[in-house]
Amino acid sequence: QVQPVESGGGLVQAGGSLRLSCAASGRTRTKYAMGWFRQAPGKEREFSAGITWSSGYTRYADSVKGRFTISRDNTKNTVYLQMNSLKPEDTAVYYCAEQSFGPLGTLTSQYDYWGRGTQVTVSS
Repeated sequence: QVQPVESGGGLVQAGGSLRLSCAASGRTRTKYAMGWFRQAPGKEREFSAGITWSSGYTRYADSVKGRFTISRDNTKNTVYLQMNSLKPEDTAVYYCAEQSFGPLGTLTSQYDYWGRGTQVTVSS
């Protein structure tokens, strides 16, 4: 496929967990890193977590640090976002995106290819 594909979203109660998956695109262009972003209704898309393909270096937004864990499986060309201790404010559409060149970024403008997103809803 020419764009990343997310899966794993759904409805969960506060305090629960979900794991999102992102299958990277099949394009042959160099891929430096993958990022997870989220967008709540009426809000701008914001960075949640990112990881580099080669070293596995990670970055997290303060809002998810300690609760979310990003990981990658290079053999499957897939990135995961394990989300624990979910809160209602985590409700959003979650997008994964590919970054072609470093350093690992937190801005949407630093990412080149985007998936269509997967909905995560956390009920109180």
